[in-house]
Amino acid sequence: MALDLLSLLLLAIGLSMDVFSVSCVTGFGLKAINDKQILKIATSFGTFHLIMPIIGWIAGSAFVNLISGYDHWTAFILLAVVGGKMLLSGIRGGDDSESVASDILQLGSLLMFSLAVSIDSIAVGLSFSLEKVQVFFPAIIIGLTAFIFTFIGIKVGCATGSKFGRWAEILGGLILIGIGLRVLLSHLYV
Repeated sequence: MALDLLSLLLLAIGLSMDVFSVSCVTGFGLKAINDKQILKIATSFGTFHLIMPIIGWIAGSAFVNLISGYDHWTAFILLAVVGGKMLLSGIRGGDDSESVASDILQLGSLLMFSLAVSIDSIAVGLSFSLEKVQVFFPAIIIGLTAFIFTFIGIKVGCATGSKFGRWAEILGGLILIGIGLRVLLSHLYV
């Protein structure tokens, strides 16, 4: 069984909305970022969005049941910690404001961010498995969409962040915390 292209694109866009938000926030805090750094982040986010549905598809319901109890907490904690750092840095207005946002460029932080924004893709892979949908083409489309949304999001964030300075960082921190809360609350059915 295969998904029609429109459904697949809508699914990929839906999964990429968190990526876009996090990318905009990252751009807010990174006043000067080069295309190589943007490609590094976009590649990581896109790769995780490509791999996670495949993991969900291969692992089936047993794996998803193991992580579904705490995946939303993991995403919430990761996003809340980074968002909180950005918020405090923006409020303080010190020289460390750019270093908080640039944490995402460090390998460990980048991998944690990539995991946090792509963890829902495991459930998509599981649903593909249950519906007997082949996963590889959809995973490529989902990964490419996440890559594109990340690249555009960082560019948008950089353009607007430089105009609004520390207020953009405060807003960015609040947005990251909000994304984390949305993930948490949507999984808790509140």
